[in-house]
Amino acid sequence: MDIDHIQRIAEIVKENGLTELELESKDWKLHIRKEFPPQQVVQFAAPQISGPAMAPALSAPTASAPAEDTSLLTVKSPMVGTFYRAASPETPPFVDIGSKVESDSVVCILEAMKVMNEIHAEVKGTIVEILVENGQPVEFGQALFKVKP
Repeated sequence: MDIDHIQRIAEIVKENGLTELELESKDWKLHIRKEFPPQQVVQFAAPQISGPAMAPALSAPTASAPAEDTSLLTVKSPMVGTFYRAASPETPPFVDIGSKVESDSVVCILEAMKVMNEIHAEVKGTIVEILVENGQPVEFGQALFKVKP
């Protein structure tokens, strides 16, 4: 087997997305394996603090974390996509803080695979918080709006 033959086999491996190929005849054996760079692993370690001085700080509630209002309803994303507050840059947003919504009210558009999908509130109430910035990607189930019933 000559170098040109080996190079052509390597090209076939690359073109077809193979990660490993082994060929064997009575006179030769060829084993090609594509090695991927190792994945970076980032580890974070919590600071090592000991002693009784930390016990009161751990048990005391933090003033900066407000209690979540359990009476609020959440409008969640039904799909992965890009969040838009308005139908176009020239039009006003579908809703703002303080807007009254019905279950069939359009609250935003999610673009997924070049398709603009109108998202309905599916609850009745008043928008009290908008949780996503215009033009940002969202995940399935991600909270988009908080609504006071």
